[in-house]
Amino acid sequence: MRLAERAVALSPLVSPAETPSSSRLSVSFPDEAQLLEQLRQGSEAAFRTVVERHQTRIYNTVLALVQSPEEAEDVTQEVFVEVFQTVGRFRGDAALTTWLYRIATSRALNALQKRKAKKRFAFLTTLFGDNNEVQHHPPDFRHPGVLLEDQERMQQLFWAIDRLANQQKVAFTLRYREDLSYQEIAAVMETTVPAVESLLVRAKQALRKQLQSYYHA
Repeated sequence: MRLAERAVALSPLVSPAETPSSSRLSVSFPDEAQLLEQLRQGSEAAFRTVVERHQTRIYNTVLALVQSPEEAEDVTQEVFVEVFQTVGRFRGDAALTTWLYRIATSRALNALQKRKAKKRFAFLTTLFGDNNEVQHHPPDFRHPGVLLEDQERMQQLFWAIDRLANQQKVAFTLRYREDLSYQEIAAVMETTVPAVESLLVRAKQALRKQLQSYYHA
């Protein structure tokens, strides 16, 4: 097993309902520059520290975008493997967290694109079969941060978020799920603050339109 994969295996993702305690976090690398330097040298301890410090926020971000716990776990592990494999090319011109969010949102959007491609292929194959119907039911998605009594209402919200344009979806998730500032979102998305503001305005307009009939029924 390669070092990156072994380190991920040694630091398994927390369950959706689990919050990591401070006692689990490594204190061996208090300085981010030192942590990155050790990571570049292939330190398994440094890699484990990165995973333990950031896995929950990355998992939750990916989960909000792909809306499938199993897929979110797979994508999150891919994120950290990519971090290990490409850290040598990380110039340090952004915070480590910003870089992680950047990889996570990119990986999540790629997963969504692959899922859509599979749906299109499934539809096309039915044109040559006996069954001309494509039965697609959205997953029964339950986000771990949502209380049971709010599940139905939030199910509708996540359904609407899933239909946003990709860049709107990322901006909305980083702002309202991860509570990032406009400046932080701009750094993650490698764009400007006014562009982020525009994305959020359009996202809220789209969501308001999609949810209007549900909340005013």
